[in-house]
Amino acid sequence: MLWSFLIASILIELTPGPNMTWLAVLGASRGRATALAAVAGICLGLAVAASVAGFGLTAVLLEFPALFQLLRWGGTLYLFYLAWDAWSDGDGELTHTNATRGVAFRQGLISNILNPKAYLFYAAMLPQFVSGKFALGAEVALLSAIYVAVATVIHAGIALLSGSLATFLETSPHAISIRKGLAVLIALAAIWFFYSTQVST
Repeated sequence: MLWSFLIASILIELTPGPNMTWLAVLGASRGRATALAAVAGICLGLAVAASVAGFGLTAVLLEFPALFQLLRWGGTLYLFYLAWDAWSDGDGELTHTNATRGVAFRQGLISNILNPKAYLFYAAMLPQFVSGKFALGAEVALLSAIYVAVATVIHAGIALLSGSLATFLETSPHAISIRKGLAVLIALAAIWFFYSTQVST
């Protein structure tokens, strides 16, 4: 059962989405260290979503559609903010400070806490892999930890790969155009997120 869940988690995380797009842009524009800080924020956000689902609070989102829509709109608008931030950053020099990494961490955390799909994912998927051989709370915690670990590894890989483009962008004569084009990708990911979270509540 755990192996099946591990494979399912890998396949789900390899599916392109807002996190993947944003991390690729962040790594290319601000370097590996900043992108890895964002990975830490993303994975903490996923852990928060797992905890909320584990306590059964996801049912509240389903019971009160207005709360779900609030998260959905909040997540979409925040992604548009990240797109605007990346667009604005396209005019400046690359920054690699601790402050920049702290901002990236918070952005990753907030964007995932505002993602209603994460809560529904845990609520819908985890019960399918609960074997009943152990205490329910312990098994849910184990499955959640496995998923967050998978997400961390995959997102870190994206951060490292995209970070290799940062050096190129520092010297490319087309750096501004490329970075602004990457910012547009985040805006498109925001639109995708908005329509993909249109689920029945």
